[in-house]
Amino acid sequence: MEYEVVIGIETHVQLKTQSKMWCGCANAFGAEPNTQVCPVCLGLPGVLPVANEEALRLTTLTGLLLNCTIARYAKFDRKNYFYPDAPKNYQITQYDKPSTFKGFLDFEFQGGIARVNITRAHLEEDVGKNFHFDRSSGVDFNRAGVPLLEIVSEPEITSADMAHEYLNALKEVLTYGGISDCDMEKGMVRCDVNVSVRPKGQTALGAKIEIKNMNSFSGARRALEYEIPRQIEVVSKGGKLSQETRRWNDEAGITETMRSKEQAHDYRYFPEPDLMPFAPDDDWIASVQRRVVELPLARKQRFMRDFDLPAADAQAFVWDVPLGNYFERAAQQTKSPKTVANWVINNLRARLTETQTTLENLKFPPESLVDLTGLIESGKISTKIAQDVFIEMFNSGEPPSAIVEKSGLSQVSDVDALGKFCDEAIASNPKSVGDYRAGKVAALNALKGQVMKLTKGKANPNLVGEILENKLKN
Repeated sequence: MEYEVVIGIETHVQLKTQSKMWCGCANAFGAEPNTQVCPVCLGLPGVLPVANEEALRLTTLTGLLLNCTIARYAKFDRKNYFYPDAPKNYQITQYDKPSTFKGFLDFEFQGGIARVNITRAHLEEDVGKNFHFDRSSGVDFNRAGVPLLEIVSEPEITSADMAHEYLNALKEVLTYGGISDCDMEKGMVRCDVNVSVRPKGQTALGAKIEIKNMNSFSGARRALEYEIPRQIEVVSKGGKLSQETRRWNDEAGITETMRSKEQAHDYRYFPEPDLMPFAPDDDWIASVQRRVVELPLARKQRFMRDFDLPAADAQAFVWDVPLGNYFERAAQQTKSPKTVANWVINNLRARLTETQTTLENLKFPPESLVDLTGLIESGKISTKIAQDVFIEMFNSGEPPSAIVEKSGLSQVSDVDALGKFCDEAIASNPKSVGDYRAGKVAALNALKGQVMKLTKGKANPNLVGEILENKLKN
């Protein structure tokens, strides 16, 4: 019997705010343990939470970026459970009335565009972090109360690879939109993976098994690559899977049982009595809509469509937004955007890295690259000379036309003058001449190289090729 896998992912993302969700403590990574805490985030008796408006805005912005419906009435709830890292013994979250719901994320997968629907993106608070030592344990509450967005997908992911691509695409959207820095090493993104298997063609879902707290996307993929065959093996041998929570042991490469899975009623959800429901009006939502940015996939498709770029070049400008913006300003002023893209990716980006220069400190504007590529295409300078001109304009900021004029770098296109250089190359390279006449067409390149050397790179290479061919045939 064939089996298929059904995967849903809950992604937890720390929001990019200056302060925590309910208090004024700093939302920052790396401080000494328990130095960014106050009575509110420690859950001391008598304190009252006050909602962070920027966190509410970022939640709404995420909903807009993920094509969600924005709720006009949302409320906060208490999710009750006891664990050392939860100082209040409950977590403030959103249960039945989340801020955003029913959206979707499109992303590239296996040569096409895949879509995963989003159930909801709701706002809650993070908890502290447990540390275990040789003979004791401790809790750092610096993270407790940090605004956390939980993005829940529908169970529509069908493989470990698809889960990995979904997570990467989601991370790109969140970083593009300024929602979160998504630094996984700092714990800003974690995910829980819900996975079940069923006979192919069956509509009912199998037993849902949750793998908790994946702290890397590659780890989530590896966990699924282990867990999917494990479940298939159990059911194919007549065994029965029960709903449970498992952990991923990365060193051993296996999932391990943590506990039986809790149901919603186990948490005794009830409305948070200290917080009013949130009911954004049209003006408030409109103010957030002004912060919506072009999504990575849309940007890539637009660059490929409008500028005729190959996918790899367009993707480079998706990953590096400032570089892509710089290219776009140049591309809008030229008839050869692909040529400009090559110079931006292969020359400008490399030079910026080598010199540790930022685009903000770059000495020449996008128009200079348009000027440079125009000089090449018009035949005024060769590609080799253009490399030298580029270095000079990078160092000085001087326009390429001025550099060419000042340094006398214009390409030699005079037929008579080039003819003499070709005669010299032919006379001094009888072996290459013999090879060409014997049918080795590549030998012509050796002769062209000699002419370029004689002219110090200033000769028009296309014209040199034509002159050499005519002379050798005659």
